[in-house]
Amino acid sequence: MRELSEQELVRRDKLNKLVEMGVNPFGSRFDVSDYSVSIKEKFGEKTHDELEDEKNMVTVAGRILFIRKMGKASFFSIKDRVGNIQVYISINDVGEETYSLFKMADIGDIVGVTGYVMKTGTGEITIKCLEYTHLVKSLKPLPEKFHGLSDVEERFRHRYVDLIMNDDARTVAFTRPKIIRTIQNFMDDRNFVEVETPVLGSVLTGAAARPFITHHNAQDIDMYLRIALEIPLKKLLVGGMDAVYEIGRVFRNEGMDPKHNPEFTLMEAYLAYSDLEGMMELTESMFKTIAQNVFGKYIYHWCGYDIDLSKSFKRVSMASAIKEKTGIDFEKEMTVEEALALAEEHHIPVLEHQKSVGHIMNLFFEKYVEETLIQPTFLYGHPVEISPLTKKNPKDSRFVDRFELFIGGKEFANAYTELNDPIDQLSRFEEQLKERDLGNEEANDIDMDFIEALLYGMPPAGGIGFGIDRLCMLFTEQDTIREVILFPTMKPKD
Repeated sequence: MRELSEQELVRRDKLNKLVEMGVNPFGSRFDVSDYSVSIKEKFGEKTHDELEDEKNMVTVAGRILFIRKMGKASFFSIKDRVGNIQVYISINDVGEETYSLFKMADIGDIVGVTGYVMKTGTGEITIKCLEYTHLVKSLKPLPEKFHGLSDVEERFRHRYVDLIMNDDARTVAFTRPKIIRTIQNFMDDRNFVEVETPVLGSVLTGAAARPFITHHNAQDIDMYLRIALEIPLKKLLVGGMDAVYEIGRVFRNEGMDPKHNPEFTLMEAYLAYSDLEGMMELTESMFKTIAQNVFGKYIYHWCGYDIDLSKSFKRVSMASAIKEKTGIDFEKEMTVEEALALAEEHHIPVLEHQKSVGHIMNLFFEKYVEETLIQPTFLYGHPVEISPLTKKNPKDSRFVDRFELFIGGKEFANAYTELNDPIDQLSRFEEQLKERDLGNEEANDIDMDFIEALLYGMPPAGGIGFGIDRLCMLFTEQDTIREVILFPTMKPKD
């Protein structure tokens, strides 16, 4: 165990003195009636004399972040859940015993204050303390500096300290639930039902991703942590739940970077009797609703770009976007050999399982197009090889009815006109197994229970998945996913 610092030893000594005084160092219930921001909003316009006449009583609690002791009277500030407020405490108001208790306080201690609202000579809203209650002794001093780049890993590793010291982090932490609640209200207003589906499964389907594997002791079987929400939700469509969605954690055993975390929050929604057009309308309406209802603005500065959500989202096909950048037209009939030659000419590596026209087309998109889609863009017309759960385009079976929403060069949503043909679906799953044999570690299993569900008949439907963390990054204007996840995955310290 590490040795205690000098400051920590001093605080432990104060803890013992509190016990000797009969004061519980770690407190008990304290009824809070007011918060810093509401106090300032309610009384900020009143004059010093008005406040002195009215003596409006308030009770707050929070963590001490500043102390200026001045003999028989002192100022300190406390931070509650919504902000900071200054407190004036005097031996004449609280008595010698209570004032002595206050003088033992350290920055970081949690205290309760009851008093009336006043204004200082500089016009700052302040609570004149009449009752002071020690609640919790902080045994470890807060860091003096916590914002530099050198501290960024420690900020995420010790999020609780980050929330104490960093107002921006606290704002994001409180804003994310508002975004999610707005999404829930939006979906509820459209008669969607929010459901919960299993996190553990024995079949790997729903997305192209490497899984985390765990072991179920009672059944003595290996199981996967889910990589997507799709299959159980589509089974609910079969069961007659025509409009369903889920917001939940999914887990992908892949790399980490500023836009990816191994566990992240996904929302998937499925609407019977809808299609790709319906999902486009839902998506654009949802983004605009969040912008208006939570933030009251439509332009967001994200990853170096000003993203404008006020306009209609652009629509572009994958083939036309590639043609615009490279001159190559993947809508023309093309052999695998011709596609491989084009890839070699453009220095695009092709793995064994990617030796098909559709996979190569997607590789061209990723190299030449993806990062150029800055303003909100629905990219549609994906090749069938990379879309095993999507209905084929009725006019050209090489492509499927699917779109991805790109903003700032990053994917924000993935939507389908859902494949509900059980014979075609089984064939697609079998193709996935062939890809796995060729080295595709992200290929899907064959989910025979899902095939059986489709045999009963799933209504035509539109479906979509949203990355909630990335969505929160955009709206809170954060460039790294770790800023919007309270406890991101971190490598243990040595």
